[in-house]
Amino acid sequence: MSGQRAAAEPYATRFETEVTAIDGRRVWLETSYFYGESGGQPADRGTIDGTAVEDVQLEDGEQVHVLAAEPSFRAGQRVLCSIDWSFRMYCMRAHTASHALYGAGRRLLDDLGYGGFDIGEEKVRVDLETTSELDDETLLELDSLVNRAVWESRPVSWEDIPVADAREREDIAFNEATEDGAFQKGRVRIVTIGGADENGGNGTRARNRSSAGPTVTTSTDGSAEPWDIAACGGTHVRNTREIGPVTVLGRSNPGEGMTRVEFSVGPTAIDRRREEKAVALTARQELGVPLEEVGDELARLQDERDDLAAEVQTLQRDLVDHQLESADSFERDGLEWLAVAAGGEGGESTGIDANDAGEIARDEAGDRAAVVVISGSAGSPYAVASVAEDAQETISASAVIDALTAEFGGGGGGSDALAQAGGFAELPDEDEIRDVLESVEFQ
Repeated sequence: MSGQRAAAEPYATRFETEVTAIDGRRVWLETSYFYGESGGQPADRGTIDGTAVEDVQLEDGEQVHVLAAEPSFRAGQRVLCSIDWSFRMYCMRAHTASHALYGAGRRLLDDLGYGGFDIGEEKVRVDLETTSELDDETLLELDSLVNRAVWESRPVSWEDIPVADAREREDIAFNEATEDGAFQKGRVRIVTIGGADENGGNGTRARNRSSAGPTVTTSTDGSAEPWDIAACGGTHVRNTREIGPVTVLGRSNPGEGMTRVEFSVGPTAIDRRREEKAVALTARQELGVPLEEVGDELARLQDERDDLAAEVQTLQRDLVDHQLESADSFERDGLEWLAVAAGGEGGESTGIDANDAGEIARDEAGDRAAVVVISGSAGSPYAVASVAEDAQETISASAVIDALTAEFGGGGGGSDALAQAGGFAELPDEDEIRDVLESVEFQ
């Protein structure tokens, strides 16, 4: 059997064996059922002759057991070894759940490839190579399909087949770079999550006895549908029902063409479900609608908020337009200038941002004045300047902005026609800006 003994016999947690070598806290055993860290699965925990094992690494295909303290036993002595069953079972559940999630991905995503995984203390990550976008709805589908695979009590099995045969089969998730622990002497270890009917349903069991085929189930419609088949050297449970509750937590993008999905199993999964349900129930109570209508009600409120925001933005722009109409202009260098603080006295902002202010200034330059300057504080203090085309030989918008940042701090820039600045310590008021524009020597 290729791979580690722990992968072949994951339920073996107590054994007696001979110590073959010792180097300080590093111990070699004649036979070991400890799982050495490999392929994203952490090392087993446990004890050797009562001394805690804090790490297990693979060196030249052998487990090297790193103890918490130098051992009292000697090479050649027989020792009793005990593996921490709680942690072993957690890893078995988490690792099998990753296969169940990949099987769900096969049914939802295009051009799916396997990019690796990692088992952490609180969550598990699976990296998927796919051209499909994983939105929230797809995450919910993944969560649902994984938990259905658990509920259906699908059998989990493992076997060795020739590597050449595995490469020819499109149904096997196959990545030699991430699953090197599954390969040994021209053979590869294949883990299969079988059909739902294999534990007693209306389907007919059919075993392919050739070295190239896994155990599959022929369903009542004649199709063979194992949930997932993958090259893997880790430890797994015998049946998906042993995985227990699974909760998909979220997604991220660790690199181009790669999507990372994170999930939890066991108590952490239960706690997350409780948190999510508490939020849903609170939303139901606050919105005053049945739970199944919360989504629709939130969508309605969002549409209502968007409509109000659009209405407010229109009113804010109208207010700035009114300010420009009623503002007193001044002349300089033969040009008419206008400077207003969006929102009124003291620069109290109406909420229009620098982009909107820039559009207004650009529209008004050449109409109400040759040079239009608008300041505001939507989010952070800013100023924008726009200069009419026929006035740009006399003054540029970027020169106006440079003069304001030289006086009030911050930074910015732009073109002859339009420029803006931000980062002021505080928003200068309309009179302060006008004083600078009337008196400064432009470069």
